[in-house]
Amino acid sequence: MGNSSSKDMSAPVKVLPTAKHTASLIFLHGLGDTGHGWAAGFKALKFEHVHCVCPTAPAQPVTVNAGMRMPSWFDIFGLSPESPSDEEGIKRSSEILKQLIKEEEDKGIPSNKIFVGGFSQGGAVSLYTALTLGKPLAGVIALSSWLPLHQKFPDAIKGDVGNLPVFQGHGYEDPMVPYKWGELTNRTLSTHLKNIVFKSYHMMHSSCEEEMEDVKSFIEKIVKE
Repeated sequence: MGNSSSKDMSAPVKVLPTAKHTASLIFLHGLGDTGHGWAAGFKALKFEHVHCVCPTAPAQPVTVNAGMRMPSWFDIFGLSPESPSDEEGIKRSSEILKQLIKEEEDKGIPSNKIFVGGFSQGGAVSLYTALTLGKPLAGVIALSSWLPLHQKFPDAIKGDVGNLPVFQGHGYEDPMVPYKWGELTNRTLSTHLKNIVFKSYHMMHSSCEEEMEDVKSFIEKIVKE
């Protein structure tokens, strides 16, 4: 997979809130994408108090795509549940996300006002990080995603995550991360977390306006508490 790290990354795309900055969202894109498209999507939501940070993953070879180099948070060896996981890569990207969380904390935003999230493999890194961080977060947004290294849970959980709010969105027709993966992830998370929203949409491996509005509602409800 190489030795990609935060040093290989371009600066994240950032979307400022329309009013006072009191909360942050760090959102990781999916395989082969960049932070620019998601930043545009969050800009359209016009968050009043949420600062959105959309990093782009380092480029690296991806096994499932014949070794082509592309932005990727970790290597993907196959698209079946039995495929091995790139544990080293997942943990390395989790450290990148933890550093981005720290940067928001350094601006005066406490961890319990910081959301992490992502699409597909970006959501996977976000779920893994939230459960192993050891400090409270405002919530997690996992779109068309799954819990990576699921066999290591619940032993890998650090801290009290029982009240961690999680939003899961998934397309019924998703051919890349099948809907049943979302259901299995929801089932696994529900044994340890009690504040999970799972929403389904008639779409493939993508997002949609309805889902983005649901994400906005999920975030704003927590920010206003």
